[in-house]
Amino acid sequence: MKNKESIEFAFTKQNYIWLIIGLVINVIGFLLMIGGGSEDYTQFNADELFSHRRITLAPIFIVSGYIVMLYAIMKSSHKK
Repeated sequence: MKNKESIEFAFTKQNYIWLIIGLVINVIGFLLMIGGGSEDYTQFNADELFSHRRITLAPIFIVSGYIVMLYAIMKSSHKK
């Protein structure tokens, strides 16, 4: 009879959940950043292009999403 060793992965279920949460936050940030183009390339609409949503809110979501994903990668499992 062979002794079967238990295989433990580096990531647990909770790590993957945090990764998915960070990915969703990143996708929301990138979705907030899209748009602002004009159908007529001779016109420039600065209010639409440099809106509060694209300049402030979207980068905050993107950076916070990366921070959550970094936390998910660095989080250690406390299995005994």
